[in-house]
Amino acid sequence: MPDYVLAEYVWIDADGGYRCKTRVMHGKKTVKLGDLPSWNYDGSSTGQAPGEDSEVILEPQAVYVDPFRGGNNVLVLCDTYTPQGEPIPTNTRAPAKAIFDMDTSLVPWFGIEQEYTLFKDGTPLGWPKSKARAFGGPTVQLGYPGPQGPYYCAAGADVAFGREIVEEHLAMCLEAGLNVSGINAEVMPGQWEYQVGPCVGIDSGDHHHMSRYILNRVCEKYGVVASLDPKPVPGDWNGAGCHTNFSTKPMREEKDGYENYIVPAIERLGQKHAEHIAAYGEGNELRLTGGHETASIDEFSWGVANRGASVRVGNQTKEEGRGYLEDRRPASNMDPYRVTSMIFHTTSIDV
Repeated sequence: MPDYVLAEYVWIDADGGYRCKTRVMHGKKTVKLGDLPSWNYDGSSTGQAPGEDSEVILEPQAVYVDPFRGGNNVLVLCDTYTPQGEPIPTNTRAPAKAIFDMDTSLVPWFGIEQEYTLFKDGTPLGWPKSKARAFGGPTVQLGYPGPQGPYYCAAGADVAFGREIVEEHLAMCLEAGLNVSGINAEVMPGQWEYQVGPCVGIDSGDHHHMSRYILNRVCEKYGVVASLDPKPVPGDWNGAGCHTNFSTKPMREEKDGYENYIVPAIERLGQKHAEHIAAYGEGNELRLTGGHETASIDEFSWGVANRGASVRVGNQTKEEGRGYLEDRRPASNMDPYRVTSMIFHTTSIDV
């Protein structure tokens, strides 16, 4: 066994993208969170600091197995601070954790459904590059694939595109120790989804960000880009969202959880609809049109088993009188720290 560990420090830049660099931990056979020192980087190169005062400090917050290097090497999720110890403006983890720490007894669970679209050379996987167009099924279209319908949860070379990437991403996330609970092909060809959770509080954002980083690394190997654009292809195609499932301990466990906790929580979400929409991702107005399994961005709605509503409650939750709610408004490019902490604050703290 080598007498060093490679620690890949990962952080989020000014645009929500992922940056990383490697630290060699000499004289170590294993490392845990407390072994990892603060580090720094040039924030002027990531849009997070001016050139004349560019040092940004990385503070390790979570450690995962490195599925790329294997062995005892680790991935280190960090957040970002000034040299004086203040969170920089793009550090959304610190304020999110402060909100979750307001009431840990509620044990908030989150399950996030991440949709994304795989692109190769500027074209979604499975989409012909020719501008010509013919009629028929997905195997004979020249300029566009066949209409939506056969791609969702599909199997077959003419309807499922990029499965090797999706399967490898799942395996890597599980090896890293992330709580990823499923994958499926989505409605638009070249579009996929994976689910992260259930995770408690700040762990949801941590696991979700690291899952996105791992997705980028896997796609890098294949020369493919995973787009989080909420409307990657204009026209009669589904957009990409990040549906966020949420519950607190009373919602899940109390006999009257539905009537006494879930319905009031949904009503509070409706009262702050505009505030939430502003934090739910850029370009979301192109996705939330009222069509393609979305609600209108301008109006709040909710319903049981209604995938065209802003917030959906499952039939089982209604029947059993307890369970969870699904906020269907967040876009695929949303910041999970902002969204999860805002849902928790609106429904459970600001009451």
